[in-house]
Amino acid sequence: MTDLATRVTRVYADNGVLQVLFGPGHENLACLETRLGIACHTRGNEVTLSGAGEPVEIAARALDALYDRARAGEDVATADLEAAIRLGQAPAPVVAGPTPVLRTRKRTFTARTAGQARYLSAMASHDVVFGLGPAGTGKTFLAVAQAVALKMQGAVERIILSRPAVEAGERLGFLPGDLREKVDPYLRPIYDALHAMLPGDEVMRRLEAGEIEVAPLAFMRGRTLSNAFIILDEAQNTTPTQMKMVLTRMGENARMVVTGDMSQVDLPSGARSGLGDALETLQGVEGIAVVHFDHQDVVRHDMVARIVRAYEARDRAATRPETPRS
Repeated sequence: MTDLATRVTRVYADNGVLQVLFGPGHENLACLETRLGIACHTRGNEVTLSGAGEPVEIAARALDALYDRARAGEDVATADLEAAIRLGQAPAPVVAGPTPVLRTRKRTFTARTAGQARYLSAMASHDVVFGLGPAGTGKTFLAVAQAVALKMQGAVERIILSRPAVEAGERLGFLPGDLREKVDPYLRPIYDALHAMLPGDEVMRRLEAGEIEVAPLAFMRGRTLSNAFIILDEAQNTTPTQMKMVLTRMGENARMVVTGDMSQVDLPSGARSGLGDALETLQGVEGIAVVHFDHQDVVRHDMVARIVRAYEARDRAATRPETPRS
């Protein structure tokens, strides 16, 4: 039986946004009840939450965040509700000060998990950020959103996207087509992110003008990248030499985000990952932030989080020292 020992009432002043906050047929409140095992009752502009202590507090924080979102004129979808619940479950404060909001032509982006909040804050305050963790946590997507937002603000002149083409051994000349056609298969996730933030014709126009540039690792050597936002994706598949080369391309007013997942290294057996090498070498260097994501930050299908948890548990078990036999 549900413990109804805790009761919290929220009064929201702007009645005009309550329909967005509650959702059609109060479906957002119904989702809160189901997800957290609480009861929600409304009367005018009041919402009363009752149930066990911690879930009620989480629901109250989630509603407050969603109210602010709705009052800013943004939609409140199921995914936003799930994100608010995850953030409400995180130890407070997640970051110091407000989490940055990224605005692009198509969408506005905010953090959906505690890890994403730390990531957005790090990208706003550091020249180089390493985003590390499993698939589905938004590492690449949010990096592209940050790049597009800064380009729209005029803070940078170019966006430079790079990803190692491990399967082709970086020998891109053997592939058919021009440079962009050679690397497109490897950069498809980044293009998908760009199209989620900018109209398709604008993406193509900026690519043709060089404002958005595809720069495979094999073609970055010897360049100085100034006034640019640089994204190196899938960095676990770089060599130490490649990683050092990319990191030292930064020129004046340049920022860089390096993303990767050390559990998915596709380099030849025995080869050292440039990402792992860089993390060891650059510990404590001023201006560099490292943000770690885990299964709690997965924002894809719930099954992805469960799969990531299973692999993490297996890896922990594999590294656990065996108990000596008596």
